[in-house]
Amino acid sequence: MKIRNIGLIDCDGFKFPNLALMKLSAYHKQKGDNVSWAGLKDVDKTYISKVFTYKKFNVSSFFDLGEIVTGGTGLNNNTLADKIEHIMPDYSIYKTKKAYGFLTRGCPNKCSWCIVPKKEGGIKANADITEFWTNQKEAVLLDNNVLASDHGLNQIEKIIDLKIKIDFNQGLDCRIIAKNKSIAKLLSEVKWIRFLRMACDTKSQIPYIKKALKNLNEYGFKNYRVFVYVLVKDIEDALERVLFLKDIGCNPFAQPYRDFETNKEPDKSLKRFARWVNHKAIFKNVEWDDYK
Repeated sequence: MKIRNIGLIDCDGFKFPNLALMKLSAYHKQKGDNVSWAGLKDVDKTYISKVFTYKKFNVSSFFDLGEIVTGGTGLNNNTLADKIEHIMPDYSIYKTKKAYGFLTRGCPNKCSWCIVPKKEGGIKANADITEFWTNQKEAVLLDNNVLASDHGLNQIEKIIDLKIKIDFNQGLDCRIIAKNKSIAKLLSEVKWIRFLRMACDTKSQIPYIKKALKNLNEYGFKNYRVFVYVLVKDIEDALERVLFLKDIGCNPFAQPYRDFETNKEPDKSLKRFARWVNHKAIFKNVEWDDYK
């Protein structure tokens, strides 16, 4: 077979490794192809991937990239073929020492602001940790609701046995932790890279956050190790949530609402509120009324 030159373009920059591109790189290297970042040499085929919907990207601004294949939520709904989806990622292209992957896909919840149910459907098993882990000390798991899956819970038990430090970077469902002490106990046994992450997207979740923390506290897990995503659509509503989290010693992180259908830029007032919350030196010492 002819050896081809394959180019890769990460539209989101290099702050966070693009899992799809790492898998595509591994697939083509197994076939004997040459893989490089597009622009370094002439290529026969280029994969362009964009995870995030913010920051517009114009594919036509590039040229001499051979056959172009695009994918990722930021561009379209194209997905990887199974033979590529379930391949060991090529971590060398980002020089990362962490493993990245999905134990589960989808989510049983149907939050109006979230693209996951529309793109991936309900919760389902996706992979064993060993499919994308090669004895790294740390793994970043991208699951959207791992606690809603028996497979996901079994994988967490396996991760504990393997002594891998992890981060579920999309957050864990506080309602499940609140309702099930055995899950709180399980999570207290995990070695976390830094935080256990949850979300408080509406005021209706505050009682669940309280109960989830109470359950975690029973097993020695401290509130300062909990990071909470806060969706911001209405500032007064979000203010109540972030002050509640601040008072109990958690770490709120404000995310201005962005409609993924229209991709309209969030209002400046929402961005200003997020800057106040997320700049911890200011958040700890300056009241919102003074800051705004």
